[in-house]
Amino acid sequence: MKAQIRLWGHQLGFDQVAVAPVALGEAAAGLMAWLAAGYHGEMHYMARHGTKRARPQEILPGTLSVISARLTYLPAAADPLENLADPQRAYVSRYALGRDYHKVMRDRLRRLALRIEAAIGPFRWRPFSDSAPILEVELARLAGLGWRGKHTLLLTRTGSWFFLGELLTDLPLPPDAPTTEHCGRCNACIEACPTGAIVAPHRLDARRCISYLTIEHPGSMPVELRPLIGNRIYGCDDCQLFCPWNRHALPGREADFQPRQGLDTATLLELFAWEEREFLDRLAGSPIRRIGHERWLRNIAVALGNAPPDARILAALRRRLTHPSALVREHVQWAIARQTRSQKDEPPA
Repeated sequence: MKAQIRLWGHQLGFDQVAVAPVALGEAAAGLMAWLAAGYHGEMHYMARHGTKRARPQEILPGTLSVISARLTYLPAAADPLENLADPQRAYVSRYALGRDYHKVMRDRLRRLALRIEAAIGPFRWRPFSDSAPILEVELARLAGLGWRGKHTLLLTRTGSWFFLGELLTDLPLPPDAPTTEHCGRCNACIEACPTGAIVAPHRLDARRCISYLTIEHPGSMPVELRPLIGNRIYGCDDCQLFCPWNRHALPGREADFQPRQGLDTATLLELFAWEEREFLDRLAGSPIRRIGHERWLRNIAVALGNAPPDARILAALRRRLTHPSALVREHVQWAIARQTRSQKDEPPA
């Protein structure tokens, strides 16, 4: 049955499918230590769920095995390093350039479950992809889909540009064996992190992570971290961009994950001009939409404050000074102060 499930998974487009056990060993203790250190920041739901994340049976009673799958998403997009090097451009994390992966992964896992049902009859199952309190990286590691890199992401010999998904089942499938780790003495991801969020191998302080700050963090960004964010307006890929294993990464085959709305080449000013209706319409079906227009403007304002002095940027920022959101106004004012100071520091022509 496992061999047949793998075959069906490949036919559905997954790169790899394997089986994980429901007992996650020491993962619960590691999670609680991470929470105790406060590394989860304002993601209060992490603490609320607690050790439930390490107990799949609490998500689906009767769970006996977890089918874990991964799907490559690396899009054929503009060069990410060129984007990061151009302060006028907006940098959006590669995973968010296309369609929302949650729906794609869950739908594909649902189709896999229906194929199994057609072969063996009804059984209990439930699909997830970053959509439930489950330690999905640990499950994927235990299933042998890869090893946990020092940046905490799952890593393989062909990189880390993939999504993970799980199908909880009451099928008594024997688990696969974990693979070996191959990071060695390499610390490229740790050294590449712009804000020093990877505080030790396999330990991430989300409070300093740009992905957390631009996506999960609901309020004012720490002032001392704003200059380090650069032009990253949604997420951050630096720990992956500089990982040697990603030199071997293969492009994703899924049309759904290819860039939409020109997000891989857009300028900061272009995106900052979007009003809320345009933001919602253009980003329909995108994972970016869930942060809302307010955080979108907050993030871009920080990036504009980090850009070289430009009269057009200053004018665009001033037009947002009357925005109804105090959060947006605060970050706009910070950006104006940065732009104004930068212009004063510019040597005369």
